[in-house]
Amino acid sequence: MTIPTISLAAKRALALAVASATLALPMTMNAQESHEDAVAQTHRHDARHHTKAKFVAGGAVGGAVVGAKVGGPVGALVGAGAGAGAGLALNKAHRHHEIKKREHYGDPYQR
Repeated sequence: MTIPTISLAAKRALALAVASATLALPMTMNAQESHEDAVAQTHRHDARHHTKAKFVAGGAVGGAVVGAKVGGPVGALVGAGAGAGAGLALNKAHRHHEIKKREHYGDPYQR
C-alpha cells in the first residue's frame, strides 16, 4: 500500500492559506462597529477633548484677525461671527468623518 505524496509547493500553498485565514479572522470580526456605537464613542471622545470648542474658538479668532485687518473693530466683530460659523461647520464635517472611520476600522487611529 502506497501513501500519496503532496508536492512541496502544494504544502506551502496550503500552509499559507491556513495561516492567512487564521490571522484574518480576528480582524474581520472586530473591524466594524455599529453606527450607534461609533456615534457614542465619537461624541464621548469629542466631549472629553473639547473638540467642538476648539474648532469654534479657532475659527472665531482667525475670523476676528482677518476682519480686524480688513475692516477695523467692526470687521473684527463680523469676522469673529463668520469664523465661528465656519468652525461649527468644520466640526460637523470632522465629526462625520470620525464616525465613518470608527464604523470602518473600529478605531479611527488604526490605519
